[in-house]
Amino acid sequence: MEKEILCQIKAKLKDIEPGKARLNFYSSQTGKAEEKLFLLSDVEDSKLLLEHYDLYTGISITFACFLGHKLAFHHRHRPSVLKIDHCHLGRIGWNMANGQSLYMGRGDLAVHSRDACKEAVTAITFPLGYYEGIIVSADLETLKNHLPSPLNEAGLKEGLLFHKFGASREIFSFPANKRVEHIFSELYDLPQEMKIPYLKLKCQELLLFLYMEDPFDGKAADPYYSDQVEIIKSVHSLITENLTERFTIEELSKKYRINSSALKSIFKSVYGLPIASYMKEYRIRQAAAMLRNSQESISWIARSVGYESQSKFTNAFKNVMEILPTDYRKQYQRENPRKDPPK
Repeated sequence: MEKEILCQIKAKLKDIEPGKARLNFYSSQTGKAEEKLFLLSDVEDSKLLLEHYDLYTGISITFACFLGHKLAFHHRHRPSVLKIDHCHLGRIGWNMANGQSLYMGRGDLAVHSRDACKEAVTAITFPLGYYEGIIVSADLETLKNHLPSPLNEAGLKEGLLFHKFGASREIFSFPANKRVEHIFSELYDLPQEMKIPYLKLKCQELLLFLYMEDPFDGKAADPYYSDQVEIIKSVHSLITENLTERFTIEELSKKYRINSSALKSIFKSVYGLPIASYMKEYRIRQAAAMLRNSQESISWIARSVGYESQSKFTNAFKNVMEILPTDYRKQYQRENPRKDPPK
């Protein structure tokens, strides 16, 4: 599944060179795009595609597709602007003004004002190395006088959204659920000619959803302090760089001086899976790369990723990749035959 998602992300970014980003700015009047290219600082291997649509006065939506592990994001919006983030694929995390970090996974929704962000430039991390999502920007001050007519007809109270979300330094999260999925699921694969009218309808639906929600009804984000997250990243580096060793939770907890429950909880929040499940998949992904790119034996590869028993490795590989390692290598070689160098 993850391999398919990564291929999907790479396909969307295939025309962008590593270390670069492309912004397509679509006019709601003409539907035509204005294209801008720019460099990504300090991330030479990363790629970013942004599609931006100004839909109404005070409301815009941006699609983001990213390949890489980190990105510096510049805040240039007014204090009255409410940011609404939806994670479609991958995971995303950033530091907040109160010294905490928040991570979102597939299907999650987060709502916050500019005051909730740490500073003008925020370091965003992508633990899985890829991301696709949507950012909706709503200028609550502007919407007081320019609310789209269907929302006006609903008799929505002036300034209610600002009172709910804009006056707080909290980030409010809505875990993946059917209501959030209903709003966002259809937006990522729309034909270009239908995007602007469809996005206008969905933005109205999203604002109505937020008007009806009580942000303090168990929806405040459950973030972790940034120094805890940095410890977890160090744990991740240790266990992924030493695949022949198998560390216990107790060993890691003692080594990094972090409570074992916090270790397990924060690791899952950042990387999306419990440590054992994550490492099983990580080992198999590394093994798959070796099968593709080397002629080493199956037993050698198994030992290289921490499996002393080839039979256990084979069972784990099939469980993750849904194919035996020998068949995986043969399939790859058939689809990617070696080309002999010219004589």
